[in-house]
Amino acid sequence: MNNSIFTARWGRKSVLRFGVALGAAALIVSGCSSSDEATAEAEQGTATSAYPLTVENCGRTLTIDAPPQRAVSLNQGSTEILLSLGLADRMVGTATWTDPVRDNLAEENAKVPRLADNQPSLEVVLDTEPDFVSASFGGTLGPGGVAEPAQLEQLGVPAYLSPTDCDGKDDNSVNSDGNRTEPLTMDAVYKEIRELAAIFDVRDRGEGFVDELRQRYDAAAGEIDAADVSLAFWFADTSTPYVAGCCGSSGIITDSVGAKNVFDDTTNEWPQVSWEAVLDRDPTALVLGDLSRRSIAGDALDSKIEFLESNPVTRRLSAVQDKRYIVVNGADMNPSIRTVDGIEKVADALREWNLGS
Repeated sequence: MNNSIFTARWGRKSVLRFGVALGAAALIVSGCSSSDEATAEAEQGTATSAYPLTVENCGRTLTIDAPPQRAVSLNQGSTEILLSLGLADRMVGTATWTDPVRDNLAEENAKVPRLADNQPSLEVVLDTEPDFVSASFGGTLGPGGVAEPAQLEQLGVPAYLSPTDCDGKDDNSVNSDGNRTEPLTMDAVYKEIRELAAIFDVRDRGEGFVDELRQRYDAAAGEIDAADVSLAFWFADTSTPYVAGCCGSSGIITDSVGAKNVFDDTTNEWPQVSWEAVLDRDPTALVLGDLSRRSIAGDALDSKIEFLESNPVTRRLSAVQDKRYIVVNGADMNPSIRTVDGIEKVADALREWNLGS
């Protein structure tokens, strides 16, 4: 989008801030057509362009007038998709990072301003004069986050939320680490890639990237069948740990290697449990998130291991006694392209321990 069009749509920044101060009301969606055709084109990887483009996104109809030129991504997962699609030159800001960017994306990522390590203010986002905003989690793009999508859209900025955080969730769990009504699958990640590729008019790149992820998934999953292995995924918190339930990103990882998640009897993505409950289920191995953030006890890997090996309950775990720790990044446990990284790391560790055929 050229500057003249951008200025015409937005007006002066003072007008935007005035609109934000009034607390922009819910977006009124005018008679937009269904996004079925656009979605079908994205899934087929066609190279044709058709704008305005409509996309059904998390219960809203998103209208894109032209390929974005000044995008802001508010979560690491969304950022890494845009960078993987070769869109650094069309990004004016990123925010809310949990880990270092993937090595293969570091050079491109360095070209994009980081607005904040955590959530930026809405004013900081608007100062970049964005024409598109994306996010991985409703906690960032939603109530209590940087802004609600309707606020941005009333200001002329389309706001896209990853389908991994709304598809397959009930109404009370959308935009949170709540219950899933359906298990997450990699198809939701592929859908996000294809939709973003269609929005930016780089469909062929999207299809190529999906093919690459599929090949990596198949290669890692095809190397091992760990049917006799049980796993527990520990994200953070030493007092009442957040562990993975059945149906989020960690469920994809577990299923891909044929193992069992010892907490697969809960549909909550990250339930908090007692260490006695973990000991009672005594997993073969522990998948430990090494989080770059340092906000609560048990974020960093070394603090996790120190706790496990000193606590009177956790040191009785078979996985602790055998030192069967599988180390992943925090981002690997989130629904994103990093889920495939998690699969590869878990498969490599189990194969090294000769666990699984």
